[in-house]
Amino acid sequence: MHPLRQLLAATLAASLIAPAALAETPVAARPQQFLYMLRVAPHLHDEAKWSDKDKAATSRHFERLKKATADGKVILAGRTTEQLDKTFGLVVFEAENEKAARAFMDSDPAVLAGVMTATLHPYSVALQRK
Repeated sequence: MHPLRQLLAATLAASLIAPAALAETPVAARPQQFLYMLRVAPHLHDEAKWSDKDKAATSRHFERLKKATADGKVILAGRTTEQLDKTFGLVVFEAENEKAARAFMDSDPAVLAGVMTATLHPYSVALQRK
């Protein structure tokens, strides 16, 4: 058989067999994207009211996000640079599902300490600069 014909026959055979083989192979679910918005708790809008404990919680919050970013879970995290009563932070990240996303948000040290409140939103990054 001509080499080109052999290649075409092999390609055709693979295309007929491949769908059946793929159906048997489980495909890992792709992580979903979420965003949680953080706001400083109202009782801490005055910086003079921050205790060492509150400051330590925000340090743990930052270190946790830094590690989650290095591990590939967090896509981006940051905050606005406004007064404490207006500022908010955003954490865009990936999780298996909404339950896992909520657990990640709820275990944020700043949220656990009551320094910040958080709301979860499904999210989809459409554009990202390189």
